[in-house]
Amino acid sequence: MAYKLLKSLEVVAISVLFVILQNWANAKPQVPCYFIFGDSLSDNGNNNNLNTLAKVNYSPYGIDFPKGPTGRSCRDFVPNFHGESHVWFIERGASVDAEYLGFTRSMPPFAESKGQNILNGVNYASGAAGIRDETGKDLGDRIPLDKQIQNHKIIILRLSRLMRNNTETRLLLNRCIYSIQIGSNDYINNYFKPEFYDTSRRFTQMQYATLLVHQLSNQLKTLYNNGARKFAVYGLSLIGCAPFAISEYGTNGSFCVDKLNNAAALFNERLMPLIHQLNNGLPYAKFTYLSPSPNSTTFVTNDTCCTIGGGGGELCLKNSKPCSNRGRFIFWDGFHPTEAWNEKVAQRAYSSESSLEANPFNIHKLAKL
Repeated sequence: MAYKLLKSLEVVAISVLFVILQNWANAKPQVPCYFIFGDSLSDNGNNNNLNTLAKVNYSPYGIDFPKGPTGRSCRDFVPNFHGESHVWFIERGASVDAEYLGFTRSMPPFAESKGQNILNGVNYASGAAGIRDETGKDLGDRIPLDKQIQNHKIIILRLSRLMRNNTETRLLLNRCIYSIQIGSNDYINNYFKPEFYDTSRRFTQMQYATLLVHQLSNQLKTLYNNGARKFAVYGLSLIGCAPFAISEYGTNGSFCVDKLNNAAALFNERLMPLIHQLNNGLPYAKFTYLSPSPNSTTFVTNDTCCTIGGGGGELCLKNSKPCSNRGRFIFWDGFHPTEAWNEKVAQRAYSSESSLEANPFNIHKLAKL
């Protein structure tokens, strides 16, 4: 009975979402542009030409995308309600689903940005990137958050040339949404890799979380000083529940790797107060904190959709055959979620009224401010 009720609620939720999307189909975007900063949870191709293990421009990534792999760490498309291919521009929950905001295309990766395709925004995210510059260096080249912000300054100059008016460019930047989801690699590809990094010997977990949030604060302020006013900042997910983490560290009888989740919690506990400090301290700034881990009992939680072993061990093996029921899995590979899970994250970030999930407001409200 409980299962039938749950399925009925799913049908209702899908029906409501379908109506919402139909209403948005012909609407103009709720904000003029959308800028994305982050790691592989948001990277849509910036790492493709870098010398790194942290790139996914090969099959089975992009299996449901007509043009094949793009560099995104999932399958690119999910079915729409007509059974056809429907573009969900999610770039993971670090970035709210751009379609919810009324955009009709994904934001171009910085590596491919040119001409007028930057007017609606750019994706700067890079696989293996972190808040700290050295994070992920054992995997090869990557674009740390500081460098992503430098790339954004390049885009600002290009926008100014396109618009031929610095004042109008500044006003445009004030109205855009800036999505930031980063920090996982600062743990899984830094602090908890003592064979490559010394951070765990130099800092306690509490000190390290404080250090990361302080550095992120300075980076957010740099974006603010360059015209950003509307910020969607994601906390860390339960990184200890990723299949690769469980395989790599073991759980010692727990369901997940507790030391990873506890470390992520310390980061989040410091990030949320920072959001309120920035709102109070920076004139006209609108920051909101978003939780990236929705609850669900209808997904496979302890397995991957593809056979992993690529990259640093957490990515799909090249040309491996993924599961056929992709919409039922949380994890596509050893660390990255499926589009079905991404959809849940984006839907909640856009519309949740819970202060535990979106604080002080959701993306829909942020867009209106």
